[in-house]
Amino acid sequence: MIYEIVGSRVIAPYIGTSTYTWTSLIGIILAALSLGYWLGGRWADRNPKVSVLASAIFFAAGLISLTVLIKEPVLSVISGRGLPVEVSSLIAATLLFAPASVFLGFVPPYAVRLSVTSIETSGVTVGRLYALSTIGSIAGTFSAGFFLIPFLGTGRTLYLLAGVLFLLSALLAPFSVRPSRIALIVVFFLGVALTEGSRFMIGSMSNYHDIDTQYSRVRVFDTAKNGRPLRAMAIDPYIYQTSMYLDTGESGARYLQYYGLAELFRGVPDRSLMIGGAGYGYPKKYLGDYPNASIDIVEIDPGMTRIAKLHFGLKENTRLRTIHMDGRAFLNQSGSAVYDAVYLDAFTSLFSIPFQLTTVEAVIEIKRALKPDGIVLVNLGTSIKGKGSLFLNAQVATYKKVFPYVKIFQTDPAKPPEKVQNVVLVACSKPLKRTVRDSSYDLLLDNEIVEPRISAEVLTDDFAPVERMISYAQSQYSKAGND
Repeated sequence: MIYEIVGSRVIAPYIGTSTYTWTSLIGIILAALSLGYWLGGRWADRNPKVSVLASAIFFAAGLISLTVLIKEPVLSVISGRGLPVEVSSLIAATLLFAPASVFLGFVPPYAVRLSVTSIETSGVTVGRLYALSTIGSIAGTFSAGFFLIPFLGTGRTLYLLAGVLFLLSALLAPFSVRPSRIALIVVFFLGVALTEGSRFMIGSMSNYHDIDTQYSRVRVFDTAKNGRPLRAMAIDPYIYQTSMYLDTGESGARYLQYYGLAELFRGVPDRSLMIGGAGYGYPKKYLGDYPNASIDIVEIDPGMTRIAKLHFGLKENTRLRTIHMDGRAFLNQSGSAVYDAVYLDAFTSLFSIPFQLTTVEAVIEIKRALKPDGIVLVNLGTSIKGKGSLFLNAQVATYKKVFPYVKIFQTDPAKPPEKVQNVVLVACSKPLKRTVRDSSYDLLLDNEIVEPRISAEVLTDDFAPVERMISYAQSQYSKAGND
């Protein structure tokens, strides 16, 4: 269980954390375990020796060590091929996690065979071993999620797992010096040395931080954009979830300008809600733009808030309230007619929005939380035309089911409509007409997409294939040449 949970963190920076990733990882590991169970059962009847069991555990530890050593180059190659997300995740899970899982699956049936001494007590023996195995799985699951990943990180958790298995193997049977065993021990120390050395070098050269929170593996690093120093946060290999110019503290995300459409269409807000805080780029701007307004931030991950305070200049402010919970759960519990504006900027990985925030039931809750003339603005990563626009079409159809007035804006007009980009959806119960004559909004309004949308199915809590729809855009974006 520890290996499986850590696996999701290993894959996430290169392929993302969508349902496809979890499905591939769980499916491949289960298949590998099944093969190991079959092999272990057959081998146990032929050659029931403790030394064989110790060898299986030893090789499992060695292959986990190999995962530590090769994970970065393997995932870099896979993510750079431009394959569909489901294919990339299957290949990654197979190459990195299947081999060790086969040997881990070998252990239970072999241990049962060694433990059974008589037919009369076989039921008790097998039941006891299964109970211990299940207790171990429970302990591994909780320790990985609550302690190991948050406090040690993914790489060090893998070192610990491999090291414990090496030690257990040595305790079961005396260590025999063989080239294959020596090679695997060398792989273990090489993996530790290279990973720790790389972490130290990158951190010292570019202010690089690799942080495991309760929900994500987050990388924070300094880079440059338009000749200006930039600090960026990323949870996937292709885009920044947050960026901030270090010389001014302003956000490097162009699409945040379009959140100003709330003021253009409905006037200066008094109280707003934002779902998805990440680096708190827009909340900081909001507080500066509207000195008499307040904003509630719903951010599921407390780790993101800590990172924003430590690396992105977020400061305590009585006009900013942070609620650490799921955005949909908050909407379900929120009061009615509370907010002038709701901003949605929540992502799980590359363009993938949590499905529970995309459905007509969620949009109904948003409308309930808004004042009668309130406005909602949603940041979407999508194409405007082609297969990559499936999710955009579905979101437009879903919002039109609840709000009579919906507009969409292309935030990067230089990009062809077939390319993946940020698109801001704006919806309201009242007509969307400009209320101020500020010429700075003219360019934003010029980027409205007015061509008719392709009819699409409304997303519901029962049927919202968000990952399938977004996978086309993800695959397109990851191909070479998509700037």
